[in-house]
Amino acid sequence: MKATMRMVLIAVALGLCIPVSMANTPAPAAPVDQPHMQAALEHLKAAKAELELAEADKGGHRVAAIKATNDAIHHTQEGIEFARTH
Repeated sequence: MKATMRMVLIAVALGLCIPVSMANTPAPAAPVDQPHMQAALEHLKAAKAELELAEADKGGHRVAAIKATNDAIHHTQEGIEFARTH
C-alpha cells in the first residue's frame, strides 16, 4: 500500500511539474521576414543617423545623401511589404 501511495504522489508531483516547466520554455523565435532586406533597412537607418550627426553643409552633399537615404529606406520598406503580399 505504501508503495502504491508513493507512486501516486510521484505521478501527481510530475504531473504538476511538467506544465510549469513547459510554461517557462520560451517560444521558438519566428524566422526573420526578408532577412537581407531587414538588414539593409537597419544599415540604412544607421547611415541616416550618422549623416544627421555629421557636420552641416558639405556643399549640399550631406543633405542630398540624407534625402537619398530616406528614399532608399522608403523603397526598402516598400519592397519588404510587396514581398509579404505577393
